[in-house]
Amino acid sequence: MRDMGGDQIEEAVADAVAVLRAAAGEQDWSVKAGRLEWSCRRTAEHIASDLISYAGQLAGRPTDRYVPFRIDCGECESPDDVLDVIEATGSLLAAAVRTTPREARAFHPYPFRSANREGFAAMGIAEVLLHTHDIAEGLGIAYEPSARLCEDVLTRIFPHVQPGPDHWRTLLWATGRGELPGRAPVTEWRWNNNLVIPAERLTLQGITPAAAADLQAGGTGGFEWIEGGPCENTRFSAGIVIKAYETGVHRPEWGVFVLVRTEDGRAIGGMGFHGVPDDEGRAEVGYDLEEPARGNGYATEALRALSTWALARDDVKLLCAKIDHANAPSQGVVSRAGYTWVREDGEQYVYELRRS
Repeated sequence: MRDMGGDQIEEAVADAVAVLRAAAGEQDWSVKAGRLEWSCRRTAEHIASDLISYAGQLAGRPTDRYVPFRIDCGECESPDDVLDVIEATGSLLAAAVRTTPREARAFHPYPFRSANREGFAAMGIAEVLLHTHDIAEGLGIAYEPSARLCEDVLTRIFPHVQPGPDHWRTLLWATGRGELPGRAPVTEWRWNNNLVIPAERLTLQGITPAAAADLQAGGTGGFEWIEGGPCENTRFSAGIVIKAYETGVHRPEWGVFVLVRTEDGRAIGGMGFHGVPDDEGRAEVGYDLEEPARGNGYATEALRALSTWALARDDVKLLCAKIDHANAPSQGVVSRAGYTWVREDGEQYVYELRRS
């Protein structure tokens, strides 16, 4: 799986600064940056501010707010000076990403109140790419980042956006900066960091389209698995995520979660939904646990946490699980998680859990 880390941050910053520095001494940076209300100079300062802010989040790892500081570019005498600050803050974010443990998360408001190092890297790169576009548009110069970086951003923090043939044009459209044939203009947008649901001994970590594609292709999805993992059922479920993503119907909170053991950061299985809730508020759950992890109550614990999260939502009234007749251990899991047997459906038993 291609990393989303320090190297990609440095690539994005170096390319952007090279383009902008060529116009630093010749253009009027007080003009508006593209469609923004900010000037080109103010937008460049904003890039630096975001990069250092994300580095600060990863370094301090607050869980409920931004680290309360800001950067002051008041002593920058020229656009060249501001670009120097962008280079420096980009290096700081790259260093923070490289030294942050995989399981660590820090506060970010959109949409689930936290992000990991990969999320902060993707957000930092997005800020660089998009605001460099804004500045370049204001200055009347050409700029187009690498398609690979754009794809990296889209598959990490825009999982709800159907991919298009041109990753850069898709990213611009998804952030209200351009048009795509056959798609309505975007007037409001947010990126989407993966959802993580805590359980007693586990976390349920929502997989991104990037992770799903790697799992489907035989990789690890960026997780450290216990011996034997990931199993074929998890890879199959990842394929369903990719199909939904490619057709534009993927909703990440109703996708697949990898079960990660807190004590050692090892992935031990997968769990998730077969799709979004239907019009009656019904959603189906499914799961699988790696053989060495079975018999320890992990699946029950994870299913309780996932069910509690789902039933707390207004759009969910009932959860169901379908278990093969011969799968007595899985029947025990759903029963211990509070599900009740309701009927047979061919070769399976149907269990349900209703919102009380």
